Amino acid sequence: MRAEARLSTVIARSWRSAFLVCLLSTYLAGCATPPPADDPDAVADFKATNDPLEPTNRVFYAINNGLDVVIMRPAAQAYRFAVPGKVRDGIHNVLSNLGTPVQLSNDVLEGKPRRAGDTTMRFLINSTVGVLGIFDIAKDWGYPNHDSDFGMTLANWGVPEGPFLFLPVLGPSGPRDATGFGMDMALDPFTWVGQGAIVTGLNWGKFAVSAVDARERVLDSLDQIKKTALDPYATFRSLYRQHRESQIEALRNDNRATIPVWFPQQAGQTGRGP
Repeated sequence: MRAEARLSTVIARSWRSAFLVCLLSTYLAGCATPPPADDPDAVADFKATNDPLEPTNRVFYAINNGLDVVIMRPAAQAYRFAVPGKVRDGIHNVLSNLGTPVQLSNDVLEGKPRRAGDTTMRFLINSTVGVLGIFDIAKDWGYPNHDSDFGMTLANWGVPEGPFLFLPVLGPSGPRDATGFGMDMALDPFTWVGQGAIVTGLNWGKFAVSAVDARERVLDSLDQIKKTALDPYATFRSLYRQHRESQIEALRNDNRATIPVWFPQQAGQTGRGP
């Protein structure tokens, strides 16, 4: 049995390595040609766009868009139709509460003790008074939610974002954020706690519900973009970058004084000092 387990591990690693090599080769084969140096406006625009792999990115966008049209959008529409809004909010709150360990880990790694305190209090309050996270009581008690992931942690450490990537299934990203996504999966207790078919089924169920929940919450806005944008790919690229910059800027500017986690502070007080 041990030999079979080792063989399975070797095969799995070989498949992952082969996939990464193929993906890297595909990207390298699809690099965009930089504009000539005698066209400074075009060169400046090329650098500002920061999308040297645009031809390949557009191929993956088309694939993802096809999967979205066939699978994700209909699933999100069915979810919205079948599940009342209040129930959907409760499910979203539970999923957010389950993500607290990853969020707290990144708060600590980012060197933001007040954020870590808020996250801790949110988990304690919502897991008890909020009935296992169904109700976001902590927000009304002075502990609003905030974004925190390992991509943001790397950015706070000074790691550059790298070129824009549109990854299969994952969508808009970059080397820094893709690395952060992998690290967040490693930090998630659901990745490594427990074993067996039941645990595996619960993990896949959580993943599926999270994906449908996330898609339903942007159902109308994505429909509007695809309907009105002249170039949806470029629009999504721009919106993704703006959103990430906003998240990282909020993280860097959150320099609230460190006080006991049980003492709430107004969400707007994010400047330096008490």
